[in-house]
Amino acid sequence: MNLPILSSTFFITLLLMVGLFFFIRASAKDRTEEVVLVTEEPEISILEQVKQYFEQRSYRVTQTNAQEQKMTWEGLVRPSLFIASFVTLIAACGWLCLGLLLSFVYPNLRNLFFGLVILAPLAGIYYWQKAERIEQVYLQLFTTPDQKNALLVKAHRDELIQMQRALPVKVQEG
Repeated sequence: MNLPILSSTFFITLLLMVGLFFFIRASAKDRTEEVVLVTEEPEISILEQVKQYFEQRSYRVTQTNAQEQKMTWEGLVRPSLFIASFVTLIAACGWLCLGLLLSFVYPNLRNLFFGLVILAPLAGIYYWQKAERIEQVYLQLFTTPDQKNALLVKAHRDELIQMQRALPVKVQEG
């Protein structure tokens, strides 16, 4: 291979490896968000529905403050086997591409560079160790100025999406 092709391919591969590194790191990143969910349901009804929802998802109450109408729920989030496998697969592809490119530059070390693929399971292990964690959900019930019940919820983004699907609530606009 001639030098311009090899050097440009090497540069692009290095950029892709940097992107792969940040993708693997972000796979286990905490994505906590805070939203206000508004409902037409009475206060007692929505609190009972929230309680049932979190109990079904194996959360437990860790703190309550009846005067301020605040609750904190805690639950263990388990890592996904699919995501761990996917992260391992894309890491293997990345290491294979880098090994292939380096084998053109240093043909006598070809087997060593293709051996980089054995590092791929480290990405899956990293995800598996970092993704399993205790998640906390903070809730506060209050009344909006237009006399609707609302929940201020601070939780993981995926948990908020599931709550919106399972409960009769809508995200407050503005």
